[in-house]
Amino acid sequence: MASNPPFRAEHVGSLLRPRALKDAARGRAAGTLDDATYRATLDAAVRDAVALQESVGLQLVTDGELGRSSWFGFFFERLEGFTIEPSRFRFRDAAGGTYEWMTCYASGPMRRPRGIATEELERLRGLTTRMPKANLPTPSVLHFFRGDECRDPAVYPDMDAWWADLVGIYRAEVADLAAHGCRYLQLDEVPMAMLCDPDVRDQVAATGASPDALLATYLAKVDEVLAGRPPELTVAMHLCRGNFRSRWMASGGYEPVAEQLFAQPGVDAFFLEYDDERAGDFAPLRHLPPDKVVVLGLVSTKTPVLEDADDLLRRIEEASRYVPAHQLAVSPQCGFASVAGGNSVDEDTQRRKLELVVQVAERAWS
Repeated sequence: MASNPPFRAEHVGSLLRPRALKDAARGRAAGTLDDATYRATLDAAVRDAVALQESVGLQLVTDGELGRSSWFGFFFERLEGFTIEPSRFRFRDAAGGTYEWMTCYASGPMRRPRGIATEELERLRGLTTRMPKANLPTPSVLHFFRGDECRDPAVYPDMDAWWADLVGIYRAEVADLAAHGCRYLQLDEVPMAMLCDPDVRDQVAATGASPDALLATYLAKVDEVLAGRPPELTVAMHLCRGNFRSRWMASGGYEPVAEQLFAQPGVDAFFLEYDDERAGDFAPLRHLPPDKVVVLGLVSTKTPVLEDADDLLRRIEEASRYVPAHQLAVSPQCGFASVAGGNSVDEDTQRRKLELVVQVAERAWS
């Protein structure tokens, strides 16, 4: 098994919030529970999350993102200058339903008054001797869901100023995380995966924007964020088509973005959803450079059905036709709780799926 990240058996990051933590969060929001009691409940939940990851045999640990409202909401909630407005895009479910949701809007100057994820990292490092992984959303996430209407033009008359402030915030956060001992950072990316969907590309084009130009911009901003990163910092990028209580926003294989994406110089590994037909086939992996890794998201966090280990091994073998097996790893396709409510699985299923990932990795790369 690998001794440095990414590991053969991985997971994306978020874990189901336990009932006690959900109750504590509701109590704090309602004003019936003080902050100290909530934090004590959160600390206990994170300890349990670390114990779970260690007990199933994972070499990395996260804090389960247990103290976050969602996989990216926490980011702008801990900054100054943001409110929320409706997203241009909707979530879908297997029954054909669609669901509106709210995203961030820069109504004032964007500022970072303190570390965004540094406190979480400090707590995590104090609870384990295994490799802690920190997660941040990519810069594109704060732009894509409203396009250039992501900001008040009275505050940011042009997008260059908006991007400059946002990249500055990210660079400060990455530097701060590294100074706090971060050696494994994952950037969670949805827009680039959505740009694989022909319908989404048409929707973007209908606003007057170019899908290919957006992809180039988003990759360039990641470059700017990671410029000067410490050499000991491993950076991964997780691509997701949206994951909200087992719903999604897009479909489509990776071919439209793979060549440009895999050439991203500052990213060492790519976590790719491959749990169902919406992700397409493995052919785009042929674009992977020899110094990078793809983590195959073969185990679904959206459904309680437990995958068959032999089926997963066959899929890893299929992927190895396009990229050498030593450049592959395996994980769930996404987190178990991208939002606080979590996906349509229970904690026992979560454990069994994480155990399955470890068992499959041991068989595939023993």
